[in-house]
Amino acid sequence: MAMTASVKDELARLSVTKPCCRKAEVSSLLRFANSLHIVSARIVVEAELDTGATARRLRKDIAEVFGHASEVAVIAPGGLRRHNRWVIRVAQDGDVLARQTGLVDSHGRPVRGLPPAVVSGASCDAAAAWRGAFLVHGSLTEPGRSAALEITCPGPEAALALVGAARRLGVSAKAREVRGVDRVVIRDGDAIGALLTRIGAHESVLAWEERRMRREVRATANRLANFDDANLRRSARAAVAAGARVARALEILGEDVPDHLAAAGRLRLEHKQASLEELGALADPPLTKDAVAGRIRRLLAMADKRAQDLGIPGTEADLPGDGDGDGEGDRDGSYLDLPGVPEQDRSAARFAGTY
Repeated sequence: MAMTASVKDELARLSVTKPCCRKAEVSSLLRFANSLHIVSARIVVEAELDTGATARRLRKDIAEVFGHASEVAVIAPGGLRRHNRWVIRVAQDGDVLARQTGLVDSHGRPVRGLPPAVVSGASCDAAAAWRGAFLVHGSLTEPGRSAALEITCPGPEAALALVGAARRLGVSAKAREVRGVDRVVIRDGDAIGALLTRIGAHESVLAWEERRMRREVRATANRLANFDDANLRRSARAAVAAGARVARALEILGEDVPDHLAAAGRLRLEHKQASLEELGALADPPLTKDAVAGRIRRLLAMADKRAQDLGIPGTEADLPGDGDGDGEGDRDGSYLDLPGVPEQDRSAARFAGTY
């Protein structure tokens, strides 16, 4: 919750001069704090906050914008609460403040969503409403797979009103009920950054984007490393399998192997880590990679036919598992113990994690 604390601290210290924005922020803050209470048939406004900076900001706005004095009390940690809580209370003029902030209508009935002045106000009022809601019940998790900006709402009407305010700011938010609690959630990283910018948390946006970029770069690097590792394992398995089959083919054919096929086979044995194009460049005279592949393919086919005629194992006899050379069934690394496998192939496969 380090990001949540930093965002709340920055928002609580943000300087707002427009009266309409200050009124909208106080109205939203009191609404999401569920601050209306009836005491002796009178309305008492009482908001419980989790930071001292937010409490000081609310007291200042109530005094300067609405002209009412307020009381503050500090609740020590206890039970499930590990930190101090600040309670802002307006008892004497609570009913007047409730009407001024739009928390009750002209008939004295409580407004279930956001006040009409905030809902129909300008975009700056929508941003102020989100700022007040976040100061009371907002949370921001670290960038990653489960990154989210959430607001816990006092009811579904308030949640829908907050979703509408986000839409006016150009941000897509969703209202949902989780274990009987209404929440407004934003999970898209770009949308979270845009909303933080609109409500005034500019320093927090920079920190959020930096952490997000660092995590994406790390994830990309991990994916590339995994791809490289998988390619290295496949290359090691293919090189070992091809070398073992060529060695068995030369053993089966003996002196009867044609010279051009024997030359291609020896190139494959002598340069197990080389590609077909590199083998063609090493040939004398130079060959294309298709020519090298064709000669090795004909060498293996000739050896397999000779082995079938003689009733002896073919070129795949020395391969472990099912002998198809695709690496299945030989992940224990036993193919590295085949005769004729050079030490460089064993080292490459061990480095790739296959032995």
